[in-house]
Amino acid sequence: METDSQNKIRNFCIIAHIDHGKSTLADRMLEITGTIEKRQMKEQLLDQMDLERERGITIKLAPVRMNWRGYSLNLIDTPGHVDFQYEVSRSLAAVEGAILLVDASQGVEAQTLSVLYSAIENDLTIIPVINKIDLPAARPEEVANEIMKILGCRREEILHASGKTGQGVTEILDTIVERIDAPNGEESKPLKALIFDSIFDSYRGVISYVRIVDGKLSKNDKFFLMETRSKGEALEVGYFNPKLTPLTPLSSGEIGYIVTGFKDVAEAHVGDTITLESNPASASLPGYKKVLPLVFSSIYCTDGSDYPELKEAIEKLKLNDASLSYEAEKSEALGFGFRCGFLGLLHMDIVKERLEREYNLSLVVSSPTVQYEIEAMDGSHEIITRPSDFPLAGSFRQIKEPWLNLEIFTPKDYVGNLMDVVQKKRAIFKTMEYLDEFRSIMKYEIPLAEVVVDLYDSIKSVSKGYASMSYDILEYREADLEKVDIIISENKVDALSFITHKSKTYTEGKRIVEKLKTLIPRQNFEIKIQASIGAKIIASERISPYRKDVTTGLYGGDVTRKNKLLDKQKKGKKKMKQIGQVEIPSDVFIKVLRNE
Repeated sequence: METDSQNKIRNFCIIAHIDHGKSTLADRMLEITGTIEKRQMKEQLLDQMDLERERGITIKLAPVRMNWRGYSLNLIDTPGHVDFQYEVSRSLAAVEGAILLVDASQGVEAQTLSVLYSAIENDLTIIPVINKIDLPAARPEEVANEIMKILGCRREEILHASGKTGQGVTEILDTIVERIDAPNGEESKPLKALIFDSIFDSYRGVISYVRIVDGKLSKNDKFFLMETRSKGEALEVGYFNPKLTPLTPLSSGEIGYIVTGFKDVAEAHVGDTITLESNPASASLPGYKKVLPLVFSSIYCTDGSDYPELKEAIEKLKLNDASLSYEAEKSEALGFGFRCGFLGLLHMDIVKERLEREYNLSLVVSSPTVQYEIEAMDGSHEIITRPSDFPLAGSFRQIKEPWLNLEIFTPKDYVGNLMDVVQKKRAIFKTMEYLDEFRSIMKYEIPLAEVVVDLYDSIKSVSKGYASMSYDILEYREADLEKVDIIISENKVDALSFITHKSKTYTEGKRIVEKLKTLIPRQNFEIKIQASIGAKIIASERISPYRKDVTTGLYGGDVTRKNKLLDKQKKGKKKMKQIGQVEIPSDVFIKVLRNE
């Protein structure tokens, strides 16, 4: 492809908050450009997973190429949720422009902003579009003021459209051609291609989605990855229509795919650079980083005999999701399972739901924990992710936990209530800015451990669903933490142990013990439930046994006959208590964690 034909390429993505209409707008573009025939059209065409279509969110990004008035437009439809931030950032690195899509009734929200800042850092041309102008609750003028304040653009630069009716979509396509720059790679240089996503196909192995920055790549070329050093051969190259359409070669400026033949997605990490073995590039493209899990949780089967199916299901899921990490583990109460690492709570929720749905499993998920960094007495450092690995008091110098920058967008009526919620979570208030007379942004620093359990739900319920939040990792800070063990009838239950801040040990310990008292069914013997820190019991409850009247058959005679029977019953109860195993229903674990 010569430079003049590179001038005919426009690469762009759509950035927006969840549910602001990205996928619907993409549908209209595909229809208007004739990329897809009317009869093959279905809603949210680029969302391939059932789960995406049901929840109305994009989980995996999807690229597509459209032809418009002699130009080749490459669109990448990106996920909007904060857990998939890294995927979004790589997509931004693969394009020259972005459509900032804002819902005319809801206005700018938190995750839109966090992605927008990344787009501005990547030096992308931003085209602001107000979507859903056909809604009765639309307030395009107010939303335009918000956008002007954030972007510093003029009112006439903002486009109005409706992804549903198709109004204004032609103008958007024309504006993309006018305002977004053509790619400026050089075909004569050695190949440099950025991987912005990889998927696993059970017949063809790993398929990497790439943006060719310099050089060109043809079918059967031998290549290697500059960060992981994996070597491969391009079994097929081509572009997205949105189905995979073979085309060789892929030249600088183009977006397409490579069938690599790799057997594991981890070999083709997002953000890595592909170059040719015969003529390698001198340096890889900037910005590569390995995605690290933030939230850890254990997954077990409700029925222990399903473990082999769970193992197979997690292995298959991992093929498509390189950011999921797992290792086998065993719990006294729940049998065999896996300790998994996730990018965040939505990621955890989606993995659990996909395992249950696609592989027909019934699962128990332990409470989410985060990574803690421990400095031992000899100065060595260790990372722990589960409460059972927590060191004994006095055996370490310090323990650190991850902190985040948290931003909450909210209508100003809810500011007071939200402050109450966040302040209870050990957060440090930083600043508060008003976007306009109705909306404000609250900024906090907060420990990740306080966010993972229920902060998102609390913010949504307090603000009637209007507030939104986004966060990014800040650093590890020293913390005063303790591990609380839960003991049921003298047996420690690993799955219920948790790590918490010293100021919360008593209230959390008491809450869980009281909760368990209502959830564990009564038995024929007394059950003691205790919360302890080391050897010190901090909260205790007992469930009284069923009592059978053993003296009903007696009539007349001496009282000693009655006492004899009662003593015998007492001894039996004592023996039963020693050998009695408490059956804990599997849903108890979830109910305790969720504060249900």
